[in-house]
Amino acid sequence: MEDTPIFPDPPVVTVERTLAIIKPDAVHRADEVMEDIKSLEFSILNQRRLRLTPEQASDFYAEHYGKMFFPSLIAYMQSADIIALVLAKRDAIQEWRDLLGPTNAVRAKQEAPDSLRAKYGHDQTRNGLHGSDSYHTAEREIRFMFSESITEPIYHGQDATDYLQSKVNPVLTKALTHLSKQKPEDPLTWLAQWLLDNNPNKPKVTEVDT
Repeated sequence: MEDTPIFPDPPVVTVERTLAIIKPDAVHRADEVMEDIKSLEFSILNQRRLRLTPEQASDFYAEHYGKMFFPSLIAYMQSADIIALVLAKRDAIQEWRDLLGPTNAVRAKQEAPDSLRAKYGHDQTRNGLHGSDSYHTAEREIRFMFSESITEPIYHGQDATDYLQSKVNPVLTKALTHLSKQKPEDPLTWLAQWLLDNNPNKPKVTEVDT
């Protein structure tokens, strides 16, 4: 008879991060945008208000360099403050893009009147909001806007399963084995302390003779 794992494989849940930007034309309605984001069940992991320099705006939109609209886009994005947000949710990247609607806010008002760009945008350039278009773009844009933060990737799918099985489950199994042997009066406090004392990622300090 095979042993039943103490911690079965978790269900696959694709939790992603994406970068959202409240652009200059919509910053005055930031409170409304925030309420919409929360009502749509996104988690806001980080946010900051900033003013891009022309150089920063050019770097952020470098993929559009050489296109006809590039100069006007850069002039617009550095014309006033913006608010950058890191959003998280299951399939956040695609869901946020779907909620934004067409890039051109005029078209959004006609074809997707319930979209966020229809609500907050004005035209092709002043379209209210930005959203990353892929996983790799999201990671790059998050690092760009939050360079002072450590942005470790959120594991999902098979990567999450592999991480739990290789890193988390062995530690918890060992902890619960010791807990069952010790039978402390306050098991939760004992377990918390054991995990602190036996954290495999705890920094190790090497004594150096002087």
